[in-house]
Parts: sequence; C-alpha cells; structure tokens
Amino acid sequence: MKNYAPADIRNFAVVGHASSGKTMLCESMLMCGGVISRMGRIADGSTVSDYHISEKNRQISVSASLLHTEWMGKKLNIIDTPGYLDFISEGLGALRVGDFALVVIHAQHGIGVGTDRVWDYATRYGIPKMIVVNGVDKENVDFDAVVRQVQERFGRRVFPLNIPMNPGPGFNRVLDVLRNEMVTYATDSSGKYKEEPATGEWEAKVKELHRQLIEHIAESDDELMNKFFEQGSLSEEEFRAGIHAAVQKESLIPLFCTSAENNIGVARLMDFIAKYGSSPVDRKKVKALNANDAEVEVGLDAPEPVLYIFKTMSEAHFGELSFFRIYSGSVSTGMDLYNSDRKVNERIGQIYLLNGQNREAVNTLGAGDIAAAVKLKDTHTGNTLCHAKKAVMLSKVVYPKPNIHASLVAKVKGEEDKIASGLAALHEEDPTFLYFVDSELHQTVISAQGELHLEVVADRLRRQYNVHVELGEPRVRYRETIKAKGDSKYRHKKQTGGSGQFAEVWMRIEPKPRDTGLEFTNSLVGQNVDRVFVPSVEKGVNQACTEGILAGCRVVDVKVDFYDGKMHPVDSKDIAFQIAGYFAFKEAFTAARPCLLEPINNIEIHIPDDCMGKVMGDLSSRRGRIQGIETDGGFQVIKAQVPVKDLYHYSSNLRSLTGGRGVHTEEFSHYEEMPRDAAEKVVEEAKKRKAAAESH
Repeated sequence: MKNYAPADIRNFAVVGHASSGKTMLCESMLMCGGVISRMGRIADGSTVSDYHISEKNRQISVSASLLHTEWMGKKLNIIDTPGYLDFISEGLGALRVGDFALVVIHAQHGIGVGTDRVWDYATRYGIPKMIVVNGVDKENVDFDAVVRQVQERFGRRVFPLNIPMNPGPGFNRVLDVLRNEMVTYATDSSGKYKEEPATGEWEAKVKELHRQLIEHIAESDDELMNKFFEQGSLSEEEFRAGIHAAVQKESLIPLFCTSAENNIGVARLMDFIAKYGSSPVDRKKVKALNANDAEVEVGLDAPEPVLYIFKTMSEAHFGELSFFRIYSGSVSTGMDLYNSDRKVNERIGQIYLLNGQNREAVNTLGAGDIAAAVKLKDTHTGNTLCHAKKAVMLSKVVYPKPNIHASLVAKVKGEEDKIASGLAALHEEDPTFLYFVDSELHQTVISAQGELHLEVVADRLRRQYNVHVELGEPRVRYRETIKAKGDSKYRHKKQTGGSGQFAEVWMRIEPKPRDTGLEFTNSLVGQNVDRVFVPSVEKGVNQACTEGILAGCRVVDVKVDFYDGKMHPVDSKDIAFQIAGYFAFKEAFTAARPCLLEPINNIEIHIPDDCMGKVMGDLSSRRGRIQGIETDGGFQVIKAQVPVKDLYHYSSNLRSLTGGRGVHTEEFSHYEEMPRDAAEKVVEEAKKRKAAAESH
C-alpha cells in the first residue's frame, strides 16, 4: 500500500456497548473497500477482526483489532474494540490514538452503560464523535425513539444525516439528508446502492431536514451565521465546507443508520468519513514532556520520529507485536529509536499493516499513520519511542483499577516459574490485569476488570505457556479482634538435661477502636522480670497476632499490657519469654469475647431502570446495605455496601440479571463484625484446612 499524506488518513476507534454490531460494521467496511470478497459471520468465527481462539469460542471481541482499507482516495485505519467493559483497556488504547470515535448503538436496545463509558473517555481525549444506530433491520425497531434518547443524553447537536425508510426485517432504503435523495441498497451484502430523487412525503421530509441541517451548520460558525442571515441560506459550497469544522467543534455530531450484518448504509457512512472525518491534521500538535519534565509540543510536521505504543500482543506465529501511531516524522525498518520511558534503545524490526491476523509488510511509514512492529525487546504498552537526541514522553492512558479477583491454583508441581513468567508477560500486554502473591493467604491472586476478563487471562496462560492452572475463589482477608477485656498468667517451663527454659508472663488485653491496629505496652514495676525480656514478649505477641487464634486470621485493634511475671536466674532467656508471651496472649484473647471481622466493599452499580427490582433483591440476598440511589439519564446508579465474601462472581450475576446491560465497580471500605453463624462457618473451615495441612 502506498504512503498517505496525513490529510488523507482517517484514524478512528469503533466503540460502543457489547453486542451493538461493531465487528460486523468493520466487516462491512472491509467488504465495501474490496479488502474481502465475502462477509464473515460472528457465529462462524470467520470475521477479520475476531480471529483469536478465545474470540471464536465466545463469539465476542476480547482484543482490539487493527484494520485498514482505502475509500475515495483516503486511508481508513479502523480499530475494532470489544464492547464488554471487562476489556475496556483495549478501547482506551484505541481512543488514545484515534482522531475520532465511531460510537455504535444497537437500534433495539438504545444507549447502554458501555455507550456512556466510551463516550466519556472520547470526551476526555478531546476527539469528536460520530454515531451509528445499527441493527435497523431487527424486529420492533423505533428509530425515532432511539434518536430522541440519544439527543436527550448527548444534546441536540446530535443530528441524523440519514433516516431508514423501511426499518425492520427487509430494511434496505435510506433517506439521505445531505444529498436530498433516496438510496436503495442491494440485499446481497455487497454494499452497492442506487440513488434517486426523493418523492412525495419523503421529498418534503428530506427538504425540511436538509434545511435544519444547514441552520445547524450555520450556528456552528459566526461567519457562516452572518451569511445565513444575509442570504437566507448557505450555498452548497459554504454548507459543505462548514460540515468538517462543525464536526471538529462537536457542534454537529452526525448520526447514521445501518444494518451492518447486511451491509446496508455502510458505504454512505464511509463517504462521510472520507470527506468530512477528522484526520491527523486536525490535531497537528500533541503535548509531551521532554527529558527535563517540561511540557513541549510534538508537531505532525517535525522531522524527528515520535511513536506511541498503544497495544502490545504476543502471538504464536509472530512473537510480540507492538501497535503504534506515528505523531511526527517517519519510521523505517532497521531504524534505531530511543524508549524514553524505559531509557533503552530499540531497533525497529519488520513493520506491518494489519487486517486482523493478515499482515502486509512495509519498509517505511509516515506521520499520522498506524501500524505494528514485531519483536521490540523492551518496549511495552504506553511507551514512547523517539529520536535519542530529542527525547520526549507522550501522555499515557490512565487505566481503571481492576476490582474482580480470583485465586490462581496450580494443578501440577514444578510449573511455578512458567506461571510467573506468563503472568508477567500478560500484564505487560494488558495493564488492567494485575497479579500478586498474597503472603497472608498463601495464594496467587489475579485481578481484572470482570470475571470474563479473568477467564480469558487464565485461558491464555494455559494455551500460550502450557501450564495447568484453575481459577478459584480467593480466600477473604478476615480479621480477629475482641469485644471485652481479658487477663492471663502463663508459665512456660521446660526442663531437658542441662539448662532449661522458664518464663512467666502476666498480661491484660482490651479492645481498641476500629482500624487503630495493635498496641503493645508494659507496666512492669519492681524486679520480677528483667526489662531485657520485654521485646521477647512483644515478639511472641506479634507472632500470635499474625497467625490468628480463632481462624488463622490476623488480630487487630487490641491493646496489650505486659504488667508482671516471673523469671529464673539461669533458665530465663529470650526464647522462653517469646513462648510465654505467645501463649499468654492466646489465653487472654480467648477470655476476651473474641470475634471475627469481615471486609466490606463499597459498590456502585449502573443499571437500566427496568432492572431495579431484580438487582435490589439480589443485593438483599448478599447482605447488601443500600447507601443511595441516583438517576443518570436512562440509568439508575445504586450505591451499596456488601461483604466481600458475597461479591464473588457478582459481575456474572449482574450481567445475567440485566441482560448484559449492567456494570459495577467495587473498592474496599472498612471492616465490621461478622454475624455469629457466618463467623462459625469460617472458623470451622479454618480448622478443617489446618487439619488437612497437618495430615500431609
């Protein structure tokens, strides 16, 4: 493929809620552009975008795919992104390097939670949006109602540039507002169409919409507004010249209707993108930091190359691929660049233009373009590559924190190193996936954006690194404390030939306020115990608190006073007082009405109005306490507090309750006392675990 000038490149992310038809829309674009000769299908796993095994098995997108085609002399770099918010990192990377967002909304379901989320991210990145209402060929579609919903949500600046003339099954005719005509599409998925003048009621409707559109464009610019008042309208030339500027300012957010599965309406959408869509020229300069952390600008026409790595991916046949956008200069195979984040040099290997898994090797690529390089040795997602003598660092994507956790259970001994290296590599590819070895619970805990995300990570770990692992429920970090005062006098005496061990510790304990930790004091008087043994007793107490007394959980919020004891001039030593302190604390703790504390999380749930009853009932069954309910457009936002124990698999249950339209976030809030029956179960489970460990 030839090199394109920046003005002739269209970089855009196709984003939206899950199952809105993004992948099929991309498939239709490739069909129109002649990249493919036959449309693939999601059910067959034959689309260009969804080529990974996990995508074919689940019939959903889990990874952003880079695609490209030519249309009207322009190069379209299309990034197809997953709709499930479990894989939001893929969408964020795509929006970070896109020049506009193509937001897809399903005609049957309207705006979803995911729609709102990607809209907000696109706004944060300062890029314009276009909207596609897809699936207009489905049963019981009310296109006008969807347009009203979108305008209520995103403002009157949203304006339909075409309207379905025969929505529902068999949909193939569109009223084109820009051209004042009717367009009839072939029903063979070729994307071909014929045009004819609008007649009858359609003629009146399209003329009225065209007039409203001219007013809309005029309102976006003071000079055009003056001409509009002077002339009573705008000339066709003035009108069309104003569209691009209006889209950039977002005083016009164009809306289109399509049936992506049947390639209806897609060709005219591509026409609009080629003629009026944003190009790299619309954002000629981007902010960066130089080597002194001072803010500088990277210009599109600067000679020094600056690349941003927005995605890394390891593939069996090609090794690691680094997806990048060029913000200035050009890049060539064999070029040496400097990684300003990791302070290392990188040599650019083979450069590929991608259409899913299909690669086209190129030697050179210019500013504004997007491609992938293979086998960069120490470059990861979010890194900047640049000229060593003019080092800069572009702003990174800020990813949401993961809030779903699972334990990773190794089923075969001896694979620990392979598992560790696999987890490290997967984290480098996907920053929204985290892992750590929990020394308290003796588990490897992996954290992700959702349970689907966890399953995909585990699948990739098994497949790519040939390890045998399973996901399990992570143990909960319970805590132990007391509700009353306790006292003990413990004597440790051990006599074996030669010198023995002797220590007696008198101890008082009492509860402290929540979250104030453990406090160790001594109020010794007289000479019964040498003060040199105070640290020994404290060490014993700390060991008992770390191990736990009731259920093997850490002890918190207790004040300990070592107030008296006895010693022996020969047999008293450090280890004796450690042991005495350890058991004295255990005795006092048991006498002080001990109890278990459980962690409570704050959760925020975004759901459609019609799901309120089911979700509230489910929260009640999880011992949830509602903290507040707010309305956000067509969604309800429930804020609640729920015990961590009852949140395992919650995202899957929420997805089931809401038909995939609900999402939630969670974060730790506080510890509070557990109900007695629940605490007894935890204690019993701990005893069984301990017995099983001792038997081995």
